[in-house]
Amino acid sequence: MTILDKSRIIVVGGGAAGLTAAIMGARAGAPVLLLEKKDQLGKKLMITGKGRCNVTNAANDVEEIIANLPGNGRFLYGALRAFDHRQTMRFFEEELRLPLKVERGNRVFPESDRAADVVDAMAREMKRLKVDVQTGVSVTAVELDEDGRVAGVRTRQGTKIPGRAVIIATGGSTYPGTGSTGDGYRMAADLGLHVTTLRPSLVPLIAQEDWVKELQGLALKNVRVTLWDPKGKKLGEEFGEMLFTHFGLSGPIVLSLSKKATNYWEKRGKEREPLTVKINLKPALTPEQLDARIQRDFQEYLRKQYKNALGDLLPKSLIPVVIRLSKIDEDKFVHQITRQERHQLLETLTGMTVTVIGHRPMSEAIVTAGGVDIKEIDPKTMASKGVPGLFFAGEVVDVDGYTGGFNLQAAWSMGYVAGRAAAKLVNTPAGGV
Repeated sequence: MTILDKSRIIVVGGGAAGLTAAIMGARAGAPVLLLEKKDQLGKKLMITGKGRCNVTNAANDVEEIIANLPGNGRFLYGALRAFDHRQTMRFFEEELRLPLKVERGNRVFPESDRAADVVDAMAREMKRLKVDVQTGVSVTAVELDEDGRVAGVRTRQGTKIPGRAVIIATGGSTYPGTGSTGDGYRMAADLGLHVTTLRPSLVPLIAQEDWVKELQGLALKNVRVTLWDPKGKKLGEEFGEMLFTHFGLSGPIVLSLSKKATNYWEKRGKEREPLTVKINLKPALTPEQLDARIQRDFQEYLRKQYKNALGDLLPKSLIPVVIRLSKIDEDKFVHQITRQERHQLLETLTGMTVTVIGHRPMSEAIVTAGGVDIKEIDPKTMASKGVPGLFFAGEVVDVDGYTGGFNLQAAWSMGYVAGRAAAKLVNTPAGGV
């Protein structure tokens, strides 16, 4: 065993945060060993953004990023100041030569629309920096010396790998097939650190109504969705794209609202009080404008049956459901529809109601809410306050946000800070950060 072996950084996890930490640690002059339990790097990165990888968000400023990280985003203020979304874009475009593009909602993607290109670019940089990358290695514990300082890690095979700093970047408990099976939480807990309650965030919601299943696969764009509690208090509102599924609701705006739902249920223990989702199919129009639009369509199809008069207003698969919800006889001729019935149609279009009775399991969530308590971590370095030489980065930390590139930005920023701080530790003879 060489002195170099003992003084290196060991990064546990080859996802967004781990790859960044390895690169930044190596750039700062430290020997780095990256251990990934799966057979390839970045497996979860590969599937983010539907395989396109929503790298970050081209927000106006750091405050906007933090506002979209409602799960302890303020904790990342320093990390985001050190490595914000603009620096992330420069890192990929100028340093890794990966062209990016900005799309609707300021979402940033690689121009190639290939998440694999993000992983490949980072892998090339690690190779250039001579980072030792070992896949298929499952870490089960962090080893400490007699003084309680990090001494390395232990693998599932019982092998002890020495190192002076360990960065746990193992991800959360979502998409377990990618390797995110909660290993980091267990390792932290074994060391006596507090791990807050884990729950799914950005997760599809389960609907009570049977008609939702009829719309499976239907995506709606430019709709407004609001979430209400049983007492009629609005919990949240989102505008954008949603998706009907065989079990309920999904899509970007539903996933963002799901955090409000899971938080509501979490505060009430195991109770799953039904919540109400209202979908405004035509949010760009005022009620008066929408009524005028309906009247124009009805005038055009004056002598047709109601069921044949909504084709210009709605997607074909949505028409039968809207007809039933509006409680208007589908065979009724348009010229026979009363003003009251027209009002019923308007209310259906602007407030399609879905009863939400739960959420899909953690394995189907995009992000894990909860994790290593931020009170256990120094926000300036991502170092453990209680275990010298231990660092955390990424989803394993109790920080989470909305869709749109915000969670990945949190991972890049934490990885940046942790990698540099760990390098400072291993490069300092006295062991101070």
